[in-house]
Amino acid sequence: MRRLHARFTLALLAGAILLLFSASRVLSADGDIAVVVHPGVPVNTLTFAEVRKLLFGDRQYWTADLRVTLVMRAPVAREREIVLKTIYQMTEAQFRQYWISKVFRAEAASGPRIVYSNDEATGLVGAIPGSISFMDVTQVPKGLKVLRVDGHLPGEPGYRLH
Repeated sequence: MRRLHARFTLALLAGAILLLFSASRVLSADGDIAVVVHPGVPVNTLTFAEVRKLLFGDRQYWTADLRVTLVMRAPVAREREIVLKTIYQMTEAQFRQYWISKVFRAEAASGPRIVYSNDEATGLVGAIPGSISFMDVTQVPKGLKVLRVDGHLPGEPGYRLH
């Protein structure tokens, strides 16, 4: 009887550990920010350094005839705060000054397009070839392409945008 009880307890414990592990994998995607692009963008994965080049306007074309269009959420949006902190490593004021200077020096035709909701970001990214944006992974609609960053998708170990 004790042997049966010990096996039952061990099986129950193993099941609980498995359940906790799978729940932590599902919850790990919560809060991650996905890098989304127009479905016609000919890229599926970027390094973190390449994401930075795109966002800083240092890389302005995906291909010779496909311009990068950066779509950013308005100030105070969680997605914008994460992008500013993680990728730009700037404050809001520094970010604004960076883009004003870049456009003034004619290093970029324009700054990022500002949107006030994920629905608006979805509409622009879906409509503008070459566009890129960031949104909560739980709100990514069908029709947009989610890019891997350093080989990882949101929710996977090693993903940096959260």
